[in-house]
Amino acid sequence: MSPIAPKPGILDIAPYVGGKSHVDGVRDVVKLSSNENPAGPPESARAALAKVSHTLHRYPSTDHAELRAAIAEVHGLDADRIICGNGSDELIAMLCTAYSGPGTEVIHTEHGFAMYRISALTAGADPVEVPERDRRVDVDAILAAVTERTRLVFIANPANPTGTMLDVDEVTRLAEALPAHVLLVLDGAYAEYVEGYDAGAALVATRENVVMTRTFSKIYALGGLRVGWLYGPEHILDVLGRIRGPFNLGTLQLAAAEAAIRDQNFVERSRVENTRLRRWITDALTEIGIGCDSSEANFVLARFETANEADACELHLRQQGLLVRKVGGYKLPQALRITVGDEPSCRRVVHEVRRFKGLDS
Repeated sequence: MSPIAPKPGILDIAPYVGGKSHVDGVRDVVKLSSNENPAGPPESARAALAKVSHTLHRYPSTDHAELRAAIAEVHGLDADRIICGNGSDELIAMLCTAYSGPGTEVIHTEHGFAMYRISALTAGADPVEVPERDRRVDVDAILAAVTERTRLVFIANPANPTGTMLDVDEVTRLAEALPAHVLLVLDGAYAEYVEGYDAGAALVATRENVVMTRTFSKIYALGGLRVGWLYGPEHILDVLGRIRGPFNLGTLQLAAAEAAIRDQNFVERSRVENTRLRRWITDALTEIGIGCDSSEANFVLARFETANEADACELHLRQQGLLVRKVGGYKLPQALRITVGDEPSCRRVVHEVRRFKGLDS
């Protein structure tokens, strides 16, 4: 045995696996496995990339001041309370690095995003899983799990992979009931898909132990560039600023994200189209007896009778070049997460599910 060994917890991590993007022997694959915006990146972001391409020999800014100012302007926030990261994944990891470690606990929910547990283990903390109620975050279950060792509580709102959402009153109740030594992290990766929802910004503004994270990977369609941001109290920003790499975002990332966030017409069009098609696909699946919770994100969670039926349907879809996400790793083996694609993709996937169920020829 090698004398070189990682610290405790690292070997307990199952590596994160992204959604599949190809099928051997199948052309014209439709990818509905990673919750990507089918519209593709906004033209404004593409133009920004071209504009800055001649400056790639220069190092990017280390303070991200222009991007933070744009985010603050669009959302009505204080730019000094915003920090940017290489996707919200980096910010989640930074929070665990800064505020947890050996002897501490990090709470996540039963079907919560895999990176919460991974980041906790990486930091040397003990991840604590609490049950959900009918695939919804249960505030009382979280509060019952809090101990003196608890340092962080992660919830995504809307949640991934369920698409369900806590209302503002429940999020506020959770924040108010947590002890002062516990930091509540509101992951708002899908917040833009909910009209009028501030992802918890008002709550962050009034409390010292709440932060929110956001991403440009979903509605802004910049997943390939990896840009996220966090809004929080000044004391949290001071700590995270000390451990953030100085060049964690490159010139292309900064330019495209700034252009994208100023393009709120693109965001509105994407939200409206997603809402329309999400409603259609939910109704169509429900009509043929496949359970779907009311999703507030850009995907639906299709629930089959058994895990075997879900696996068989996923195989059938894959053979037709339609890639959806199996979510057994999220303790939902009987379900498939289906991204809301463009209209032809949505109609095609429903048609193939109907074929699988013996309802269409």
